[in-house]
Amino acid sequence: MRGARGRRGLRGGRAVRSWWREMSGLLLPAECAGCGAPRTVLCEECGAALHEPGAREVRPDAPPDGLPAVWAATVYTDQPRAVLLAHKERGALGLARPLGEALAGAVYAAVRGGGGGGAPETRRREAGPPLPPPALPPFLLVPVPSSRRAVAARGHDATRRLALAAATDLRRDSLTVRVAAVLRQRREVADQAGLGARDRPANLSGALTAVRGADRLLRTAPVVLVDDLMTTGASLAAAARAVEEAGGRVLAAAVVAGPAPLRHARAAEAAGENGHPGRRPPPR
Repeated sequence: MRGARGRRGLRGGRAVRSWWREMSGLLLPAECAGCGAPRTVLCEECGAALHEPGAREVRPDAPPDGLPAVWAATVYTDQPRAVLLAHKERGALGLARPLGEALAGAVYAAVRGGGGGGAPETRRREAGPPLPPPALPPFLLVPVPSSRRAVAARGHDATRRLALAAATDLRRDSLTVRVAAVLRQRREVADQAGLGARDRPANLSGALTAVRGADRLLRTAPVVLVDDLMTTGASLAAAARAVEEAGGRVLAAAVVAGPAPLRHARAAEAAGENGHPGRRPPPR
């Protein structure tokens, strides 16, 4: 009984923290998370930065074994870095929607590109009637899990929240997508941010697994792994192994921000001087 009461108390504490974060975002004076401009959670310039230079396939300098093709909406620098940290570490939950829209662009490019190897066909989101549904099969978005300790400290699961926001945005374009938060950490791991590129894969080796019963869901549709950012790729590679061990098929991975993007020959040819293949601008 004491354990049950303790768990209820822990959940209650998390609920209070989440409620306070939501209310503070509505009631307290806001400033842009990207540049500090007053009276806005995210200014127009910083919002646009989340979609520049457009979704591209990216790779770390030394890709770990098992890393799938990864698509990123933007480069992890300046405003995107500040916005991601504000959402993840400071609980600026109002940023989930614009970050989710950016992530949706990367997911769309990943699925459209067939998992990598070239520039995807693109569609532009403009004001007006909904676009016709693309010829894309149903797929699952599987967020890379954070540790329970990190989620408790932050008061929210940042990656799952972004996955849900991205799925909502993708469904507006008539895509059939479901968020499947089926991965968990089976053991404690060190904070990846404090480790070098060589230590990160070892830190996560065997640390991720699928929850019981996930195999049935994972066999229903291909998987796009999602995370807020990619640096070394260790987390995404570990997540891909866990999905595959449970019987799933990983199509690709998508992140809001990553390292400087690759530029495929077909993408450069299609873009010309001013184009941005793969870009899926946010709705106006």
